[in-house]
Formats: sequence, structure tokens, C-alpha cells
Amino acid sequence: MEINITSLLEKDQFPLSHSVAEGGENAGRETWQASLESAKATTLLDSEEKLEAFRDWLKPWGAWDAEQIAAMDDQSLNALFLQWVAGDCRETGADSLDSIDWEEYEKRAEAGQCSSNIFKSKDGQIYFSLCH
Repeated sequence: MEINITSLLEKDQFPLSHSVAEGGENAGRETWQASLESAKATTLLDSEEKLEAFRDWLKPWGAWDAEQIAAMDDQSLNALFLQWVAGDCRETGADSLDSIDWEEYEKRAEAGQCSSNIFKSKDGQIYFSLCH
């Protein structure tokens, strides 16, 4: 499943995902709180089908067991999704989707140098793929 993330085009992703080196020792807590707040206003996993697809996508990562994933509420799932999008965006070297160098990103993703979950369609829409 692909989730349309075009609505995040100009949103600064740094508040949702940055390291201790970039933001200090509270970076983890601060980025999670920012993601939770952002999820209140931006609900991209807006159907049970999308929520379940994201839950399924999380399972192989090994960070949470099946019970923990099942117990996540909609806001937490949306916050985690937004944080994942932000992390993948920042991994491209950009702080917003509209500043990604798509040609360079494709080369780096194909070489395994960064995640390849984000893609831009021919019509300019941007998606996050929940396929493994």
C-alpha cells in the first residue's frame, strides 16, 4: 500500500526526526512529542485499512511485538508514521519533501545508501510505500 504524503510537502521534518547530535540529549522525547502533536492535525493513516497496513509493515522491524503493535492507538500510529516519513526524508539530505533532490535520492536508494520508501509519481504526488 502507498500512502499519499504530498500534504507534507513543505513541512519542516527536523522537529519530527533528529539525532542527539543535532538536538541534544532530549532529542528522542522531543521528536516523539512533536510527532504526537503533528498527528493531531495531520492524519495520513485515515482508514482502518491504512492503519492495518502500517501495523503489518511495522511487524518485521522487530522493535515491537504483535501485542504492542495491536495496542497502539490511531494517534500513536499516525505519529510513528509521520516520524518515519520525517526520518526517511531527512536521510535523503533534505529537511522537507519539497527540497529532496529526486535524481540523487534515486541513485542513493538504488545503491542501498538510504531508505527507498518515499517516491514521487509522474503527476508530482509523493507517496510512502508500505511494501517490504
